[in-house]
Amino acid sequence: MTGQSPEAAHASPNIDVNGRTYRLPGTPTVVVCIDGCEYDYLEAAAAAGTAPYLARLLAGGAAFKGDCVIPSFTNPNNLSIVCGVPPAVHGICGNYFWDPDANGGKGGEVMMNDPAYLRAGTLLAAASQAGAAVAVVTAKDKLRRLLGWQMKGICFSAENADAATLEENGIERVSDLVGLPVPDVYSAALSEFVFAAGVRLARTRKLDLMYLSTTDYVQHKSAPGAPEANAFYAMMDRYLAQLHELGWTIALTADHGMNAKHDPVTGEPNVIYLQDTLDDWFGARAARVILPITDPYVVHHGALGSFATVYLPASFGAANEIGVVIERLAALPGVEVVLDNRTACERFELPNDRVGDIVVISKRDVVLGTRQAEHDLSGLTVPLRSHGGLSEQQVPLIFNRRVAHWPADRRLRNFDVFDVALNHLVIS
Repeated sequence: MTGQSPEAAHASPNIDVNGRTYRLPGTPTVVVCIDGCEYDYLEAAAAAGTAPYLARLLAGGAAFKGDCVIPSFTNPNNLSIVCGVPPAVHGICGNYFWDPDANGGKGGEVMMNDPAYLRAGTLLAAASQAGAAVAVVTAKDKLRRLLGWQMKGICFSAENADAATLEENGIERVSDLVGLPVPDVYSAALSEFVFAAGVRLARTRKLDLMYLSTTDYVQHKSAPGAPEANAFYAMMDRYLAQLHELGWTIALTADHGMNAKHDPVTGEPNVIYLQDTLDDWFGARAARVILPITDPYVVHHGALGSFATVYLPASFGAANEIGVVIERLAALPGVEVVLDNRTACERFELPNDRVGDIVVISKRDVVLGTRQAEHDLSGLTVPLRSHGGLSEQQVPLIFNRRVAHWPADRRLRNFDVFDVALNHLVIS
C-alpha cells in the first residue's frame, strides 16, 4: 500500500511557512538529514563501489554542495531544515544554552529540546495541517518533540521506538513493523533503524511527506573512505534505492560536516579549555563558557566542539573592555574567529538573546572545552572527530530528480532542501 494519501488530493496546493511558499508534494517525497555527512563520505563510498545508487545520484546532475547554519550542530540545523529559515527566526541556536529564565529567573544551563523554545512553525506541521500525510523518524529522541511540534501524523525516534504509542507518536508496535530490535543509541544500527522504518512506512502507509534524521555515531569514529564509513553508506544506499523503486522523490542533505580534532601523531585531542583560560585571566567563574554541542550523548565527542559562546560579567559591559577580551581570545593558538554578540548574530543569523557576549570558533583541527576536569573523555575509543565550526559548514544537497529554475546566483543552504524538493524538481 503506497502512494499519495487521499487527503492530500483535496488539500490546498500550496502552504506558506515562515515567509516561504511550498507546493504540497504531488508524489511521495522524503527528505533525509544524514547527520555529520561530509560530501567526501558519499564520494568515497561511491568510488569504492559500495554505494551504487548514491553513485548514480552523484553523477546525475542534481548533486550540490551547500552550507549548513553555524553553529554546525544537530539541533539548530535540523530545525532550520524543517522551518526553512535560520536560527534567528526559529530560535534554536544550539543543543544547549544559557536560559536566563530558568530556575525561577536565576538562570541556568539547559537543553534546548523543548518546543517552548521554538519561535517559528515547521513545514512538517503546516503540511500535516493542510491535509498531507506526514511521518517523521529521527534517530535520537532529543529531536523528536521539536520536529513533531504541532504536527499531525507519525513521529517517533529509533532510540525510543519500543515506547511509541498511538496517542503520543501516531504509531505503536514500531519494532514489529520495522522487523528490527531497538538498537543501542551508540551504534550504526540506530541510523539503520531510521532507514528501515522509513522504507516500511513507505510500503505500508499512504504518505505524502517524510523526514528522516540519522545519528553521526559512525562519522564521529570514521573518516571518509574508512571501511566502517563505507559500510554505513552501503547500508544507507540499499534503503534509498528501495525508496526510489517505490516511486519516492528523494532529497538528501546534512546538518553538519565532521573533521578530525586530534594530533595526527599522538592521537590526543586538540582542545582549548576556555573556562580554564578565562578563570586564569579573571578569576573562577567570573566569565561563563557555554558549549552548544552539549547533549545527553557525549560518549563519542566528550561535549567538545568547535563553537562556544562566552558570557562576561556585568562589569565588562563597556565595548572597549569586551574588545580587549576578544583580542586576547583571538590570539590563542587554534582559534579561528572571535566576534561580539551583535557581529556574530548578524553574520550567522542567530538570535541575540540566546547567544553570549562573545562567540569563539576554533580552527579545523581544534575543539573548545570548558574546564579540563569537566570533560570525561574516557568514552573516546578512537581519536576525536567533531564539528561545530566553519570548517564543518559545507554539506551535500542531493536529489533523485533534475533540478530546474534554481537561481544560479543564490547561495544554497541545507534549509533550502524542502524548497528545492517541493518547488524546483522536475517530476517525470
